[in-house]
Amino acid sequence: MAAVPILMYHSVRDDPPPDTAALSVSPGAFADQMALLKEKGFTPVRLSGPVEDVPKPICITFDDGYADFHSEAMPVLASFGYPATVFVTTGWLDDAGPDAAGRPLDAMLRWGHVREAAEEGIEIGAHSHSHPQLDQLEDGALRDELVRSRLLLEDGIQRPVTTMAYPYGYSSARVRRAVAQAGYATAYVVSNDVASHRSGYAVPRLTVQRSTSLASFERIAEGAHRFYREKALTKGYAVVRRSRYLYRQAMRRD
Repeated sequence: MAAVPILMYHSVRDDPPPDTAALSVSPGAFADQMALLKEKGFTPVRLSGPVEDVPKPICITFDDGYADFHSEAMPVLASFGYPATVFVTTGWLDDAGPDAAGRPLDAMLRWGHVREAAEEGIEIGAHSHSHPQLDQLEDGALRDELVRSRLLLEDGIQRPVTTMAYPYGYSSARVRRAVAQAGYATAYVVSNDVASHRSGYAVPRLTVQRSTSLASFERIAEGAHRFYREKALTKGYAVVRRSRYLYRQAMRRD
């Protein structure tokens, strides 16, 4: 199949808190980016949608489930008729109640927002329950994060949830096996590559952040932006995370 760029957003707001600022975009920038997709002939499609005979297909995704997805991003997407996917951290939802878990970084969606988004054609995916580094968890805790988030979402929106994105983009062969065993059909990493496939458990996406100029955004959408620095950092930190996990395992055996 043809390669499909998959864009990865987080927050869309003018005044993000420090913890989310780098991976946020302003509402104005987001609107300009969506307009550029239209101007350049891109056709946003669903993650699982067909791309045969679709001119310049592209996918739009959002991680974490910030409240501004509902207030800022959804109206812009609706004005262009663009589909999108939001990967929700269930324990971070504003009205998670007894299921609250982890430390939300900003104002988060409510269950009503999630249901409304699903009813309006936004695909809902999982992003774990408490947003941990999944590759650092023991097997039992890992399974709980994956299964709990899927079941909560399916109960909340009354639709199957078959896709997820790894918090921080971190995964490993062990994590990917657990994702498959937890009932997901696909899972998304960062990688900052254009996806040559949209199946499996390590589908790459392309980061859009606050420092992304409109010219850079066009290169990202066209698959021409190389992300040299980001890829080098990702590879280096993968080695660090693997070493941390193996060290803890060795300490437990001792």
